[in-house]
Amino acid sequence: MNYILADNQELTRFALESLLKRDEENVVYKASDKAGLVELLKEHESAVVILDYTMFDFADEDQLLIVAERFSLSEWILISEELTSRFLRRVVYASHQFSIVFKDGPLQEVREALDAVSRHQRYISQRALEVIISQQQEEEEQPSVLTATETEIVKAIAQGKTTKEIANERFSSVHTITTHRKNIFRKLGINTAHEVVKYALRAGLVDSSEFYI
Repeated sequence: MNYILADNQELTRFALESLLKRDEENVVYKASDKAGLVELLKEHESAVVILDYTMFDFADEDQLLIVAERFSLSEWILISEELTSRFLRRVVYASHQFSIVFKDGPLQEVREALDAVSRHQRYISQRALEVIISQQQEEEEQPSVLTATETEIVKAIAQGKTTKEIANERFSSVHTITTHRKNIFRKLGINTAHEVVKYALRAGLVDSSEFYI
């Protein structure tokens, strides 16, 4: 497999390269910035990118997601010392291309992530899952306002997506999304998807080019 190491921490890069080169068939490339990473992906579109997002020159997660979407055959292992719950949720829900591990986690997790990605499966470390779940629990303790998850679902509804499409995108069940819809309708005091669209527009969650009435 082709791997691109996008980590500007020299010690980590050396350790990862040593780990990858235990399999002599692996080819390892290195990128020091976003521009160099894009150039390598142009040559190796199905490469596995091992990225420390916090040490790289991505302005925000939107830039990261745009690059990943552009090279849809690529797979990504994000490995950092710390990632916010907001970032984790955004990336995990937005694309199945991303696996998550932490630098201060067990070495075994890195090995498991590499193994999973080699089989074209995603790997989310236990710690990353706990961060995501913890944030969800905090949101559920504030029932009077829309949670971040509910806000994202409002946007999706306003963009004309069906319950099934939203469930697929968020790796959730149709039942879960239906429950979210009911809670959203109750909190907003509305009864139809049309009213959701009007709310999303008034709240600035979408603009006229992103929704269907």
